[in-house]
Amino acid sequence: MTDQFTLSNVACIDTAKSPHPISTGIGFFDHMIDQLNSHAQIGVAVTVTKNNGESSVADCDKHSFEFVNRYADEDQGVIMGQVGAALGSQLKELVYKGEQSDSRTSRFCCPLDEALVECVLTKTSSNNEGKLTKFTLPPYGKYPANKGRSKIGSMKTQFVEAFFTNVAQSSGMDISLVKVRGDNGHHVVESAFKAFSRALRNLIDGTNTNNYTSEEFEKMWGEESVSYTAGLELCREGKLERSTKETSILVHVLMNGLAIGDDSIQVDTGIKTMDDFVALLAKEAKMSVEAKCNGDLYVDDHHTSEDVSIALGQVLNTAFGTKAGLNRMWCATGNYGDAEVEVTMDLSNRPCITHNLSLSSNPNDEEYAGDLSIEMLDHVLESLVMNSKSTVHIVENKAGKTVLETAMATAIAYGAALRMCAAVDPRRAGKTASSKGTLSV
Repeated sequence: MTDQFTLSNVACIDTAKSPHPISTGIGFFDHMIDQLNSHAQIGVAVTVTKNNGESSVADCDKHSFEFVNRYADEDQGVIMGQVGAALGSQLKELVYKGEQSDSRTSRFCCPLDEALVECVLTKTSSNNEGKLTKFTLPPYGKYPANKGRSKIGSMKTQFVEAFFTNVAQSSGMDISLVKVRGDNGHHVVESAFKAFSRALRNLIDGTNTNNYTSEEFEKMWGEESVSYTAGLELCREGKLERSTKETSILVHVLMNGLAIGDDSIQVDTGIKTMDDFVALLAKEAKMSVEAKCNGDLYVDDHHTSEDVSIALGQVLNTAFGTKAGLNRMWCATGNYGDAEVEVTMDLSNRPCITHNLSLSSNPNDEEYAGDLSIEMLDHVLESLVMNSKSTVHIVENKAGKTVLETAMATAIAYGAALRMCAAVDPRRAGKTASSKGTLSV
């Protein structure tokens, strides 16, 4: 029965907050819907009321477990379906703006430390009922094996699909949600809602990941945009200089849009692969870099490559500051030779790296990528990510003829993702892109 519950105060307001709460009676579901507030920058509100009267918890503290989860034992499929349909109708007004328009696609991947979900939204020209074209989130985690979680908090995971099916139908958007990887059920669902929210924001803006030439992208993020100017005005930089018995290092980064000149990128580590990797990353990130290292290469490449990547990560984290007001998340693809690699990044302050690069199982049984040992390439990526306090997922779409090609494709993708994560989003007015309101804890 779909008349068991009444929905009130339903709203999806573009780049503004609703004065009303999200209160569905299923606590974790509320938390997931709230991702639209933080990551789509859409003020979402919805209140669910049982038609035959509230239960005994109606007079409870509105923040109590009993009230927030007051409908946990009701038909969650009905509740989540109704909420999906109601929010989808509101989103239709934002996506189509009351008129038919050309079809458009937006794709976004959201990286969490134990999950990566891809969302593809397609705005059809017909403005008719949309479809959930693909949904591969289950199983929700690996505990128990082959089943995953049936509940997260008080929310039954089997009805996540019903929510997105109804959003698609009433919004007129086709929705695809694909779990790229993920062993943690909570994070799989969270990644899906965040990926949906980010893809939705891009769809409304008319932008898309990996399309940096459109008129809409230039207006939002290009060199003549408010975002670009605001980024330069922050004068972000990081510098580290240190000496040990193993290495003497200087790394200096300026988030300056890559100042024009031959000296914008100066990298000299004594390892050509490292030099090229850092230089490509900096070029794609549009930042000036000075990285110099005098290391004990007469021992091995380990200390030099490790210390350079640690230092680079640390100065990047310094340059990011609190990360308040930044775009924070993005995914980008890099191509080099035959290699194609996608990097999905979140300036999360929760460092984690996951990748499927063909390093130990490369087809040529290579031990080196150029003049850098492959085991150290793996360690370079880990050191860079952990010290920049980022969450990074790397997906090898196509291996290069050599591991060196794959490494350079990774550097290109990493830099492109970094550029967009570090971009200032003026609509956030200096606030952190997080439902927690902070990335410091």
